[in-house]
Amino acid sequence: MTFCIITHVAHGFQDGQYFAYSPYVREMNIWSKYVGKIIVVAPLNLKDKTAIDLDYSHQNIAFSQVSSYHFLSLKAALQSLFKLPIIVFKIYKAMQQSDHIHLRCPGNMGLLGCLVQILFPSKPKTAKYAGNWDLKAKQPLSYRFQKWLLSNTFLTKNMQVLVYGEWENSTKNIKPFFTASYFEKDKIEVSPRTLKGKIAFVFVGTLSNGKQPLYAIQLLEKLQQQGYDVQLAIYGEGAERNPIENYITEKALESLVFLKGNQSQETIKQAYLENHFVILPSLSEGWPKVVAEGMFWGCLPIASKVSCVPNMLANGNRGLLLDMSLEQDANKIINLLQDNTLYQEKVNNAIQWSRQYTLDVFENEIKQLLQS
Repeated sequence: MTFCIITHVAHGFQDGQYFAYSPYVREMNIWSKYVGKIIVVAPLNLKDKTAIDLDYSHQNIAFSQVSSYHFLSLKAALQSLFKLPIIVFKIYKAMQQSDHIHLRCPGNMGLLGCLVQILFPSKPKTAKYAGNWDLKAKQPLSYRFQKWLLSNTFLTKNMQVLVYGEWENSTKNIKPFFTASYFEKDKIEVSPRTLKGKIAFVFVGTLSNGKQPLYAIQLLEKLQQQGYDVQLAIYGEGAERNPIENYITEKALESLVFLKGNQSQETIKQAYLENHFVILPSLSEGWPKVVAEGMFWGCLPIASKVSCVPNMLANGNRGLLLDMSLEQDANKIINLLQDNTLYQEKVNNAIQWSRQYTLDVFENEIKQLLQS
């Protein structure tokens, strides 16, 4: 089987291997176990591999390089108009040569893929919608258009659309799905953490306005002002790094917040094992891996009420849901810090729930999708 992947994820080529952002590649390596050849249509603009990148494991990859594009400025829009015909042609050619079409949405490449796949109604297709599928969510027009087109069973035929969470009034091709990071064999016993001494929080993710790491810092600052012995380790890089560094300096928070940068999966796993809470005050998510991963290792999630997060956290029985009000959220956390029994109960609930979703189960689901 020739398996075609249409994605906006930036790729690189080094030492004879294609690489990209490791959570994406780790998943695609599972899909690739059951196909003979992969055609990847994506930008190829990464120069050096970093700690958060991973090689494809498949040995038969045909890469179709395309340019990144966007319409965020007049100049970029004009440039994109010249790029689009070439990108569309490459997508069409890759789909034509493939037995199964796989779209990674939402994104600019996913948008074009959604349109071009209409020309191949008889070919088996899957789409992984990694964002918030909530049709009521305020999102960019391109995201809403992709959701509409993927749900339209007249234009989108022979397609299974994998979305996070269960949503009412979904069309028959919408399949509730999940993602995973660990295997059954990883289910080692987790040592209980008690709410004594220093209380440790961790943030894992891109340092961007959408992930709101600054809100996490301000929340911990609020707890410290209330007399609690807390600290926050931040893993990740991004555009907000400099503003965060400036905020830490201005507020003299060097003993409260520690910037760790991008780290390997094993380092992040150790952070989950050593910290009491993982905090994610994100504005938009699909199935946030950091929440599920933290739960797997007994690091209780504190997260915003976006996408399927309330379902993941059982509306607070497996973590804390943020109201995005510093005063209210700080009080929620303080109430939990004062009840170690309740904390342990939530942690145990989180571990039991998250360990249902292993890579073993995920791989079996992928295998069935490709064989159906």
